[in-house]
Amino acid sequence: MELKAIVSEICDEADDFLAGVTRPDEARAGIAEWLTINHVKLPPGDRKAVIEQSLRILSSEGFFDREPGTDE
Repeated sequence: MELKAIVSEICDEADDFLAGVTRPDEARAGIAEWLTINHVKLPPGDRKAVIEQSLRILSSEGFFDREPGTDE
């Protein structure tokens, strides 16, 4: 699977599997866990690139600017 597609999938599903997360370090752990479950064979270098790109996108979309437990 193309890395861009994996990043897109993570960002699309982030509201569900990162519910209540408000800090990038928490999100990093959640994304790493998501990758372990959904893309177990992803090489370490690709895994790191996917996590970093996902965090950049989520941050630029204001994901970490909201209050815990809210969708806004």
